[in-house]
Amino acid sequence: MTDDTTTAEAPETDHDEVERDEADIAGDYIEELLDICDLDGDIEIEERAGRVYLSVTDDGDSLRVLSKPETVTALQELTRIAVQAETGEFSRLILDVAGSRDTRASELQRLVDTAIERIEGGSSSAALPPMSSYERKLVHDLVAEKGFHSESEGEGRDRHTVVTR
Repeated sequence: MTDDTTTAEAPETDHDEVERDEADIAGDYIEELLDICDLDGDIEIEERAGRVYLSVTDDGDSLRVLSKPETVTALQELTRIAVQAETGEFSRLILDVAGSRDTRASELQRLVDTAIERIEGGSSSAALPPMSSYERKLVHDLVAEKGFHSESEGEGRDRHTVVTR
């Protein structure tokens, strides 16, 4: 009795057909955006805890117009959509333009400090303005560091954090 079973060989991988990963797609998208806007910027890509972080920096202040919190949030969402359109998978990447994340983290720290002052002054709670899930996560961490409690409330664009003792 003969064995007519054949073994198929794995197809050779063509470098042009290799899937691009989230970081490459996002980096290319931001680079193209900078080119369209005629802005110079260096793109640094880092992966931490399974999440891609893109930082765009420059030597001057040409990125100032793109570093406003609302603009960074919009660019981040557009970049996530571009990644999802190519990969078919949801992206959780974080975009930072010209140190906008550090600037926003400082603003969030001031908001938390003010909320805690209100609670220490007699208020039972202090509601912060609506913000993104990433910013709410930062707020929850800042509040916990101060020994207070926080919860997110509301839906969609109205989702915000409430701080309590």
